[in-house]
Order: sequence, then structure tokens, then C-alpha cells
Amino acid sequence: MNQLSIFICVALILLGCQGKDSRQPDQAKPNILFIMSDDHAYQAISAYSDRLIQTPNIDRLATEGMLFTNACVTNSICAPSRAVILTGKHSHINGKIDNMFPFDTTQITFPQILQDNGYQTAMFGKLHFGNNPKGFDQFKILPGQGTYYNPDFITKYDGRIRIEGYTTDLITEMTLDWLEEERNSDQPFLLMYLHKAPHREWLPAKRHYKEFIKKSFPEPETLFDDYKGRGRAAREAEMNLLTHMNWAGDSKIPPEVMDELGIAQTAGWDKAAYQREVMRQTEEQKSAWDNVYNPMVESFRKAYPEMNNEDLMKWRYQRYMQDYLGSIASVDEGVGRVLEYLDQNNLTDNTLVVYTSDQGFYLGEHGWFDKRFIYNESFKTPLLVRWPGVIEPGSKNTQMVQNLDFAQTFLEAADIQAPEDMQGESLIPLFKGQTEPFRDAVYYHYYEFPSVHMVKRHYGIVTEEFKLAHFYYDIDEWELYDRKKDLFEMNNVIDDPNYEEVAITLKRQLQDLRAYYQDSPELDQYYIDKYNELGRNEM
Repeated sequence: MNQLSIFICVALILLGCQGKDSRQPDQAKPNILFIMSDDHAYQAISAYSDRLIQTPNIDRLATEGMLFTNACVTNSICAPSRAVILTGKHSHINGKIDNMFPFDTTQITFPQILQDNGYQTAMFGKLHFGNNPKGFDQFKILPGQGTYYNPDFITKYDGRIRIEGYTTDLITEMTLDWLEEERNSDQPFLLMYLHKAPHREWLPAKRHYKEFIKKSFPEPETLFDDYKGRGRAAREAEMNLLTHMNWAGDSKIPPEVMDELGIAQTAGWDKAAYQREVMRQTEEQKSAWDNVYNPMVESFRKAYPEMNNEDLMKWRYQRYMQDYLGSIASVDEGVGRVLEYLDQNNLTDNTLVVYTSDQGFYLGEHGWFDKRFIYNESFKTPLLVRWPGVIEPGSKNTQMVQNLDFAQTFLEAADIQAPEDMQGESLIPLFKGQTEPFRDAVYYHYYEFPSVHMVKRHYGIVTEEFKLAHFYYDIDEWELYDRKKDLFEMNNVIDDPNYEEVAITLKRQLQDLRAYYQDSPELDQYYIDKYNELGRNEM
């Protein structure tokens, strides 16, 4: 071989290597950053509404990506929602119908598939079920619900550890440390950054409770809802701010002050929750807490004897918002720090970022806290997605998307064929503005009854225009809502002649959806029987 031939061969080899090594970010498999907070209501993200709080860092994902206004869940309760996200299958398929039922560990999750296809995977924060999540190269997760201060973590390599500090900040630090110290730059990554906050019992960080305890927040229009336009399910639920929220654990009235004022526990774990959360603080942390919360407690102690139910309801709403929203402030700061890290390390352009919650949450609407219902505040969940080069900045989508869809979306983004038994839809066409064809209705099913909050079992169908729900087990009632005309869902129109054809059509579509997703009356009864076998059927 002459010198010219050798030169040409070497040049071709070098060019080939250069082409491989200089691959542009949009040609590579994207990194996936999945951020989820627990019980973060869409009403408490300023990209949706700035009525209660400013969340500039979370909002950045809407400014630079897409805001979904009709994102929702399949089953509004913590652990089942997470099981749906991981498997891409409804609760009746993955087995995790409520917080207590076991997850079917034979189910394949999307992190396992990504890991098997070359992704480096990590999870930090709250999983809520299982101590050994499958498909992760690294994890540090809270046991169960976890605590707000000085939490324990279950780790992949170091056993169970306890770390001093504020949990939201610690989860952020773990996430950043992994990105800096453990991330392999030769692999795309899946990073699940999962906050406990703002789950009950809502303990903000010191830097935030000093500010938020002084704030006053606008009351929702339906704070004093009397449920006249709904059925038994709404009237009999036990999640009213005044009568069902815990005084010690939730409103932060110390047990000894409750005893002094003759205030009874509203739940068996009321005082225990205060002990578990507030009293877990170090001496220094507790001293700082007392300096801020003791004046509030003393003011309440003096005012309580003269307060009527309306006064107490208003007071409890403000206490709720001060701690709930104060907990969100540190989440927003953490999101900002992680997004800034992506910017500073040239990771932004090739990283698909999702911010969501495991479901919606009531912030005093209808006088409630918690979730569980198919009604809007519980059923809808925040969803903000950024993917540079794919999603047009500042775009919005109004279609019916669900947490069921994440698994297929991430697999398609990674150019991996999803298993045929996954039940969601990839959102990538929507990211690109391709809105047709896409589903026009979603299916919902809630199971945990009788249990805490006493929200009755129900399933239903929701479109952009209407919502039809069937409450069953101890009752047999149907509810229909016009989502366009009745924004607060105050009037059940199932018996209104003007909606007769709508009801007939939706009932037929609901039956078809149940069949499509392999749900049935037989499965309903199966899970009722299993529930009873576990001794959880006492009313």
C-alpha cells in the first residue's frame, strides 16, 4: 500500500471516529429527569395560578416547554399512582389498588427496560412502596412516607441510614451529588428526583416557616360547600378541614394545649403524628421551631374559647396553607438548583425534564383536604415538560393525558419498543404539536374504601367536556358533571333531561373503556373480596 493510500485510510478512520464522538445532542438518546412531588396541587404552581404562591423554577419548565392543563391520574392515591407510573398499567393490572395492597413484583417497569438498554438509572426520595426498586443502579429512598426532618433512607449500598437535615434539601443534595460524582457521561441517564413534600403533615424548612406563618391566603369560593348538588359520596367523605384535619399533627397545636382546651383528637394518630414529625427535630431545630410556632399557639390558645365554627374553619384553612405552601417553597428552590446544574454542565439540550405530582390535592375547595375523588382538584395533576428541540417553548396542551402515559413516552423517547401489555399512550406526538389522533377520554378507578377519609369506591370516564362517575360497593349512584359550564363541579346533572343523551353516550363509552383496559364487575368483586380477607371491611 502506497503512502497516499495509507493517508486516505487513516483519514477515513479519523473522520469516522470524529463523526461518532462529535454526535450532536439531538442525535443521542436523551437523558430523562423525572421530578415528582407528593400531593402537589396544580393550584399551588404559579404557571397554573399565582393566586396562592409563586414557583418560578417549576414555572420555567412551562416557559421553556409545555404546560398540560388536563393532565390527570388513574387512581388518586400515592402508592397506586407510583405503581401506574412505573408499569404503564392501571391499578387493577399491576395489583397496587391502594396503599396497603401488595404490588405485583413480577411486573416489568420502564426503569428496568431503560437500564437493560444502556441507561444509567438512579432514584432519590420517596417511592412509598417496596424497599428495593428494580431497575436502578443507585437509589436512596425514604421508608414509607418518610419524615420532614432528619430522615432515614433505605440505600442500595449502605443499608438504612439517618441523615440530619431537612428532607427536601437532602433529596436535592443527593440528586446533585449523583449528577456530579456518579453519572457516567458515556451513558444516557434516567434520574428520578422524588420529593416527599408537600405531603401531610407539612413541615416547612426554617427559612420558609418564618415567612409563611405570617402570610394570609385567599379562601376558595367553595370553602363552606354544603354538598347539596352532589350525592352521598361527597356528603359522607371525611376530609373536612374543620372536623377531620388533625389538630396536633396537621395544625401544629401541641398535645398539651389540646388537652388544656379540651380538644379531642380527630384521628387516632393525631398526637402521634406531632410526636413523629415535630419532636423528631434536633434540640437546635426544635428551638428555632418553637420561637416561631409558640406565638401562633399562644394566640390560638387565647382566642379558641370565643371562636365559632366559621372562625375555626377560617383559622384552620390559613394554618393549612401556611405549612403546605411553605413546604412547596423548598421544592421549587430544589428544582431550580437541579435545572441550573443541567445548564452549567451542558446537559439541558439533551435532557427531557418532567415535573408532576402523584395526584392532585384539595386546598380547601369544598371544605376539603386530601385527594381520592374523581373530582377536579384531586383528579387533575400538574404536568410540565421541557425537551429542547422537540417541544416548542411556551406551548400548552388541553388533551386528556394521564400518569399512565409516562412509561410509553420515556421508552419512545429512548427509541425502545414498549411492551404490548402497557396501557398508556406516548405523549411525544403531543410534544410535537400533533394532537390527532389521540384519546378523547380517560378511565379512572378508586378502590380504598372503607378506609381513612371514607371516600367511596368509584370508577368513571372523563373527557374535556364531561365527567361521569359510578359510586358503588355500599351505594349505587351515578354523577355527571359539565366540565365547561360547572367549573367547581357543584351540580350533578345525571337526572337533568337536557343531559339525557350525554349520559347515555358516556355510560356506553365507559363500558367500552372498562373492557378496553381489562376492568370488569368481576374484578371489582375480586378486589372487594380480597379487601375483606385482609380484614379491612369494617365500616
